[in-house]
Amino acid sequence: MVNNTLLSIRNVSNTYISRKFGLFGNMEKKSVLKNVNLELQKGEIFGLTGKSGCGKTTLARCILDLIDYEGEITLNGEKNSHSIQMIFQQPGASLNPCKKIGWLLEEPLVIHRQSDRIQKVDEMLYRVGLDPSYKNRRVYELSGGQKQRICIGRALILKPRLLIADEAISSLDVSAGAQILNLFQELHVNLGLSIFFISHNKDAVEYLCGRVAVMKKGEIQ
Repeated sequence: MVNNTLLSIRNVSNTYISRKFGLFGNMEKKSVLKNVNLELQKGEIFGLTGKSGCGKTTLARCILDLIDYEGEITLNGEKNSHSIQMIFQQPGASLNPCKKIGWLLEEPLVIHRQSDRIQKVDEMLYRVGLDPSYKNRRVYELSGGQKQRICIGRALILKPRLLIADEAISSLDVSAGAQILNLFQELHVNLGLSIFFISHNKDAVEYLCGRVAVMKKGEIQ
């Protein structure tokens, strides 16, 4: 029997330590994630929804191995966060305003010493719905939706196995948000892209995703 599981999350919990009443107060542990179990299949768009503060972003950071957690998270059966890329809520915050768009898209290819970089940048711009002339623009010249397209292109240019979109449309207006949802759908169909779509917008999650899980107070309902 073929195992089609891409991302496996098993019994994942996370706590953080806070201090009551300022610097010299008592230490207090707060549970953020509580025994979370999820599986994402290869080539699917999986949705996670829930109110702000319920632990969705914390789970994403655990998947990326940015914070400590208890339990097990594997990609293709291995502990590997290097083949995962993430799209964040504020698209402009992750783009260097001093650099042109072409440089921003090419940078990951330079770091990984890949060839045919100009061609790959042009192809990625087309892939995310922009033409090559955008290479000469800077971040401040772009709309919110265009910035998010650049962030998506930058995340995909190294061909990750999984894309995590964490509140990727929440800072956009309705029209731009709908266009980004349609772009995710196109990338899913054309590239076979696996997407973990995280949003408090239940309508967006249900529109885009084949399967949906709901989180409440750090637990999957």
